[in-house]
Amino acid sequence: MTRTFTIIVSALILLILIAFNTTYSVNFHEVAVKTRFGKPVEIVQEPGLHFKAPFFIDRITKIDTRKQLIDSPLETVLTRDGQQVMIEAFLLWQVDDATVADPNESPALDFFNSYETVNRASKDLEQQLQGALRVVGGYDFADLIGVNSRLQDAESEILADLKTTVKNGVMPVAVGINRMILPESTSISVIRRMAAVQQTLAQLERQRGSAAAQNLESQASTKADTIRNFATQWAAQIESQGNEEADRFYREMQKDSELAILLAWRDTLRDSLTGNTTFITDTTRAPFHLLDLDAPTNENGLPIPSSGYEAPSVENTTASKDGD
Repeated sequence: MTRTFTIIVSALILLILIAFNTTYSVNFHEVAVKTRFGKPVEIVQEPGLHFKAPFFIDRITKIDTRKQLIDSPLETVLTRDGQQVMIEAFLLWQVDDATVADPNESPALDFFNSYETVNRASKDLEQQLQGALRVVGGYDFADLIGVNSRLQDAESEILADLKTTVKNGVMPVAVGINRMILPESTSISVIRRMAAVQQTLAQLERQRGSAAAQNLESQASTKADTIRNFATQWAAQIESQGNEEADRFYREMQKDSELAILLAWRDTLRDSLTGNTTFITDTTRAPFHLLDLDAPTNENGLPIPSSGYEAPSVENTTASKDGD
């Protein structure tokens, strides 16, 4: 019984060892390269369980086909306008797992022959990315910053350059510049240039504001002249109308000058005594003589002041009108 159990266990162990050495699995994101006695004989791209020769005959190398990310070290680049910048970029790449009819022409096989592993390829691509950053030297510094920067064009050129230099089996996917540092001397130069640009913009705004102010001043002056001329004409019309009215009243008053004088005295006295007013005045002078019941009267019975008054004559009235 013990011997039988030992034989069964030994057989199971042997079967497990044989299965372990004759089978392998491939994930959906992998490509397997089968080598026989060190030479590639098959590219396996189908995921699942597969068989191989045992022990040292066949060896399986699995290559990850997912996208890989690498970063370049800081690289100093001189722009076209002489500015020195330090650039760090990233590269997104993957192994080309395209299926072809002839396994010997598979891009994955070319990748295996060139690098064998993803880590070795990443190190080589990092150096190639660092060298490709020289493309930035074909741009001015102003093209790399600001709202209208051409940074995306520079990234596209770097990617195109890598596609022409990488080995078969490597497929660059995307390139991006994730950091750009200015050395101290370049920073000072950029700050000075920015200050000069700001001064130029400020001068342009001042000139624009001055032109707008002159335009507004000219418009205001034109409107003021128009209003002034209109007011002058209107005042002349009012003055002319007033003179006509005054002339009519003056002619009416000429018919009875003494009555006109009495009415003027009355109006003046009424306006003077409006409200709570206390007067200390001479009642012998017009128009306050109207308050004196004992004031003298002329031949027409009208009260006249006893001092400072001379009755108008028809000749004086006429002469006064002609003089006006």
